[in-house]
Amino acid sequence: MSDSLVIIPTYNEIENVEAIIRTVLGLDFPFEVLIIDDGSPDGTALVVKKLQIEYPERLHLVERKGKSGLGTAYIHGFRWALERKYHYIFEMDADFSHNPNDLVRLREACHTGGADLAIGSRYVTGVNVVNWPMSRVLISYFSGYYVRFITGLPVKDTTAGFKCYRREVLATIPLNKIKFVGYAFQIEMKFTAWKFGFNVQEVPIIFTDRTKGESKMSTRIFKEALMGVLQMKISSLFRKYER
Repeated sequence: MSDSLVIIPTYNEIENVEAIIRTVLGLDFPFEVLIIDDGSPDGTALVVKKLQIEYPERLHLVERKGKSGLGTAYIHGFRWALERKYHYIFEMDADFSHNPNDLVRLREACHTGGADLAIGSRYVTGVNVVNWPMSRVLISYFSGYYVRFITGLPVKDTTAGFKCYRREVLATIPLNKIKFVGYAFQIEMKFTAWKFGFNVQEVPIIFTDRTKGESKMSTRIFKEALMGVLQMKISSLFRKYER
């Protein structure tokens, strides 16, 4: 059994799922992959099941009924991982916007670099985004300023979804108290880890927008993040963060 699990939520990712699984499992380091599929009507889970024959020890699948949100998918995956004693637990998209080769760099940041949470950051060394319209880059980039201003969180890429957690972080955070399901979920997890005193580090990556399949981004998700940050900050004032 590997000490590192890559959690990849999927919904209608039939165009990407086989390629991303083969790429991650083809890396020099023996990562394992957990697909959390939310009842994709396009047959994503069927592709994963066929690949499990080829990778019986390294590819895992959890099927959920209906589309329940990114945050709940990851929390389900975190609990699954904690039950199985993985030491390094990753979040990653299925659409190759995150370069699988960077998994090794994120793991090294936690394994030897002192990080408890390593973030694949689009903005820590400037703006490293490919194929996004300028409007989306600006919204994403300046939302980071907003989050830092409201919360004090010392992270440039606050909505990043490419991350490596040391097991202790997820075992400490009360996952049942995580409120949000969209991009606010990504902010809330970083903020909570930081408030618990864990070392949060950003590792520079190049983010490339998907070329296959449909984006799940919407204005509703951004609105949830903006309002969620205020709610999260206010709630934190009445909460103790003790390990």
